[in-house]
Amino acid sequence: MRKAILATIALGALLVPALDAAPALALNNMSFVSHSGSDGNSCADVFNACRTLQGATDKTAAGGEVSIVNAGDYGTWLFINKSINITNDGAGEATLLATSAPNAGVTINAGAGDVVSLRGLVIDGQGVGTTGIVVMNAFSAVHVQNCVVRNFEAPGGYGLWFAPNNDSQIFISDSIIYNNGSDQFSGGIFIAVIGSASVNVVLDRVHVENNVRGIFVNYNLVTPTGNGSHVVLRDSVVSGNAGDGIVAKTIAGRAPAFVVVERTSSVNNAGTGILADGPGATMLLDDDTVVRNAVGISAVNGGQLISYGNNRVNNNLGADGTPTGNYGLH
Repeated sequence: MRKAILATIALGALLVPALDAAPALALNNMSFVSHSGSDGNSCADVFNACRTLQGATDKTAAGGEVSIVNAGDYGTWLFINKSINITNDGAGEATLLATSAPNAGVTINAGAGDVVSLRGLVIDGQGVGTTGIVVMNAFSAVHVQNCVVRNFEAPGGYGLWFAPNNDSQIFISDSIIYNNGSDQFSGGIFIAVIGSASVNVVLDRVHVENNVRGIFVNYNLVTPTGNGSHVVLRDSVVSGNAGDGIVAKTIAGRAPAFVVVERTSSVNNAGTGILADGPGATMLLDDDTVVRNAVGISAVNGGQLISYGNNRVNNNLGADGTPTGNYGLH
């Protein structure tokens, strides 16, 4: 069902050790990448900038920074296996075009205590890419800010695939994820747990638009039995997706999914605007707008939708739906 994604992950696992086999040279605390640079350069300053993000990352010490000098296309993929900050702070559109194997824009396989930060990137699948950002391991945290992830349309493809093998967290803000997926098992954002892991996710001022699925939380992978997925979606828009907008899904005996949806609009989706599916799926709704979806809100198979009583759920094409319970404002 998710062969394309899993193939990407498997290939990433094979390629990351190969990156470690590079010659042991002195690494930069700060490296630079420029459209006129060369990966044969040291990357140590603007005049000796690298040409690709991968080239600059390989020459940067753990905990260091890669700074983007100007607009341009900076490679077809990026593997990260250490703490690093990759920053475009107003240089123009800096793009990864994921058009060659493994057809994933950024793959993160970090270690204990590592923190990865991506800022100001455009990650584009060009209609053939599998996944925009794949997080395999992130023992401390991944931060994504001011990024665009688009056009990952391979079967099973997602803009963001966050299903690490360990307890992890990711924070995404001021970003847009759109036009991803091509079948019912694909879409904008996929969040899950594997085995006994648990994940914490904060999505703040994020737009998830015109994908197949919108946001899909905790589809059960490899018999998860841990504390599950904990997601906060705040001040965001989930709109125009071909399937459901925001989904938390679990099955009996497996890890739970807990989602807080706060000051967020789920509108114009062809499926259900907000769906809690399964006995461990619990969603808290606070000051949200759910309008013009095929169905407004729905809880099935033991799922729970708890409302703070201040949501606007109306004018959907089918049933608006009702919460399963209410939580008093205080």
